[in-house]
Amino acid sequence: MAQRVCIIGGGVIGLATAYALVREGIDVTLVEARDALGSETSFANGGQLSYRYVAPLADAGVPWQALGWMLRADSPLKLRPRLDPGQWRWMAAFIGACRTSVNRRNGEHLLRLALLSQATLQTWREEDRLDGFDWRRNGKLVTFRNAGHFEHARRRVTDLGHQQILGPAECASLEPALADVPFVGGIYTPDEEAADCHAFCLQLAARLRASGRCEFLLGRAVTAIHHANGTVQAIDLGGHRLDVDALVIAAGHRSAALALPGLRLPLYPLKGYSLTVPIEARHRAPELSITDYDRKVVYARIGKQLRVAAMVDIVGFDPAPDPRRLALIRRQAMETFPLAGDYEHAVEWAGMRPATPSGVPLIGATGYRNLWLNLGHGALGFTLACGSGCLLSELIRQRTPSIDMRGLAPRAA
Repeated sequence: MAQRVCIIGGGVIGLATAYALVREGIDVTLVEARDALGSETSFANGGQLSYRYVAPLADAGVPWQALGWMLRADSPLKLRPRLDPGQWRWMAAFIGACRTSVNRRNGEHLLRLALLSQATLQTWREEDRLDGFDWRRNGKLVTFRNAGHFEHARRRVTDLGHQQILGPAECASLEPALADVPFVGGIYTPDEEAADCHAFCLQLAARLRASGRCEFLLGRAVTAIHHANGTVQAIDLGGHRLDVDALVIAAGHRSAALALPGLRLPLYPLKGYSLTVPIEARHRAPELSITDYDRKVVYARIGKQLRVAAMVDIVGFDPAPDPRRLALIRRQAMETFPLAGDYEHAVEWAGMRPATPSGVPLIGATGYRNLWLNLGHGALGFTLACGSGCLLSELIRQRTPSIDMRGLAPRAA
């Protein structure tokens, strides 16, 4: 077992991995290219901890649906083909995963990991008194505008012990902010949660610093990984060589650039957007987390703010926000919940979600003796972070993992 583990990536995945390792008595060095932790994809994501509603994006009918979306100005998906073989390989693999049987199998992998993540966060909250990130178990309601989509979703609900199928009047009774919204029904999961991902990152970082077992190297981009005879030896940090006992790559969509010979990292960034809307006493924001299924917009109340997040833009590696996409989210949010908050002072954000074509992350060992992966969580990074960190800690410590690793372990090239 390694004496010290080096982690590349200071977002929610890297920090949760570091926290899980330190809890088990392992020393950690965490390297982050930015000057601040949790400042990219983890900064202003949707805020929903959606443990039971983890269906992958790749599903039967999605390619045809996406073609229809691309003809609409208000499409939740935007594709800009590029002269990039990586983009085309990712798209081909994504289309290959768009089958009902594959979607259900991948959904089962994600559900196992999500429920472990929920249990892990509960343990950290209760045993470690981890708080300060506006966590709440407020339940999640997936709402539908299209009757056909609602009927399709109803048929796929198999866990009526944890999920409830509601008509429009029942939705409005459960969440009064929905009273004037033309939804035809919804699927309600009472034990889903919401929290501030960036604040969670900062709380983990504070605990790690206080432990005396974690060293942070911020503003230090990894420029190369040195290896020999199937073993990682060191990383380069802008001319400075840092020797490593064991290395974890958790650098989001930038992880693919760090891949070594023999590794297959089928990652591509899916750009998403959010608004953080202040809530004052006069406003009427939803208390439940809401997913507007047909518009692909999620709403989560986080403290005194409403987080509104949406969009899947497959447009390359430019993280710059598109003003037209942000304007669309603002317009749709104001149409749905006009009294929810102070939209005039909403804070805008865009982030690059690192996704695999299947929607299932890569967690575990590689062909290199001391190199580990924890990446590719897509839009579920916050939801899956604690479970992913727990699993990787168990694997590094050579313990039996808490869940079946089928579908999660990295694939060989």
